[in-house]
Amino acid sequence: MKRFHCVIIAFLILTIFTSHAQDITEQLYETYEKYKEPTLGKRRIKHADLQPLLEKFRRNPKFKVNRVGTSIGGKSLSLVSIGSGETDVFLWSQMHGDEPTATQAIFDILNFLNSPDFQEEKEAMLSNLTIHFLPMLNPDGAELFQRRNLLGIDINRDALRLQSPESQTLKRVRDSLEADFGFNLHDQSTYYNAERTDKPATISYLAPAFNYEKDINEVRGNAMKIIVFMNNILQKYAPGQVGRYNDAFEPRAFGDNIQKWGTSTILIESGGYPEDPEKQEIRKLNYVSILSAIYTIAKENFKEIEISEYEKIPENDRMLFDLKIVGATYNLMSESYILDVGINQVEVDYEDHENFWYSSRIWDQGDLSTYYAYETLDATGHEIVAAKVYGQTFANLEEAKKLDAKKLLSEGFGYVKVSNIPLKQLNSPMPLHLVGENFKAPDLQLQPGINPTFFLRKDGKYAYAIINGFLIDLNAEDISIPNAMIFR
Repeated sequence: MKRFHCVIIAFLILTIFTSHAQDITEQLYETYEKYKEPTLGKRRIKHADLQPLLEKFRRNPKFKVNRVGTSIGGKSLSLVSIGSGETDVFLWSQMHGDEPTATQAIFDILNFLNSPDFQEEKEAMLSNLTIHFLPMLNPDGAELFQRRNLLGIDINRDALRLQSPESQTLKRVRDSLEADFGFNLHDQSTYYNAERTDKPATISYLAPAFNYEKDINEVRGNAMKIIVFMNNILQKYAPGQVGRYNDAFEPRAFGDNIQKWGTSTILIESGGYPEDPEKQEIRKLNYVSILSAIYTIAKENFKEIEISEYEKIPENDRMLFDLKIVGATYNLMSESYILDVGINQVEVDYEDHENFWYSSRIWDQGDLSTYYAYETLDATGHEIVAAKVYGQTFANLEEAKKLDAKKLLSEGFGYVKVSNIPLKQLNSPMPLHLVGENFKAPDLQLQPGINPTFFLRKDGKYAYAIINGFLIDLNAEDISIPNAMIFR
């Protein structure tokens, strides 16, 4: 009976705290725009973009900003610290240069901590904790919007050899702080989904293993408890869209080793969210969930959470396409077949790595019934047919843009000839591919790897166009797509 009473009391304490934390979380979510850093509006942020922001906090007596290292390319690595508590919380982001979502969220969090709002909650955080941020660990990779650093290595596989200066900095800072809690902040592919569902894994978590046996000690157990707390928070804003990363031990990885070195380590991976190519909603979810987690660490209420709840979070699958076409009829060598087609809208950076265009690809075809997609079209009864080349050749882009694109698409044309296309022009300004005057339409032979440009025809009428992997409903008023391509 005594044990039963203890369980009930613990449950009530957790329920009261969770309710209070939810209230705080709702306020954080509702007031987010007030703290969102406006200068970091797109994913392809650079080291130079952060320097004015770091200088602002360097001049602020609430914060300490120190240069703690230098990248291979000579770019500074800075640590921002705030708080006076004995518990050290360490957050680092963008060890992969093309994973910037949490870097943006860190500066949103810093703006929040610098504001006069939420005084009671911030007092709890900053009197009990000292919080340290190391944003953009791989600034050279960020400059090129690539995963690896200038040495060509994955920093997250350099925890043992410590060959790169960025790796050395991360290890040195972790050791100097002897951080109690660590947040290892990443982006994952947008094609991950929550296990056996059609929902993207918008946020995925992992309490990394510290040995091959995947043992759970107090350090790792605390990380699991905090992840359970964060998952409960996110279910309100992205229900069913939280995943759990595979916890196979990787002896070279920083997360696994930092867990092993005694810091309760929480890996956060920002994945995909419908119609959010710049991941700004996911940035907001990072902000809300990380601040909420910091608050529960400060209050120590996470200790009441059951570790067993961690295993209930669905695992990550990688079973998503951007577009899935189901049950279309495909004619090959005088025979008809039923095909599903999975298409991914692949980003290609411009030369300056400031922005991108799409060069989509068929990723898979056949029976794709076990896969999901952000957009799915049931094409039963529709025949896949080749896109045609419009007969007239236009002198330049301006002349071609005068065409009625919807009319051409409705007649099965996917390509328009233009004599003079500027060399630097990489994507079409209209929902039709632009091609050179000698271009001939490719034969319709679907296979993984090709650019998906074709039509779906039913009862002799063109119903849908797939141009550069984007679906256009020819009965809809809006036929715009992010970009078609140029084939010279």
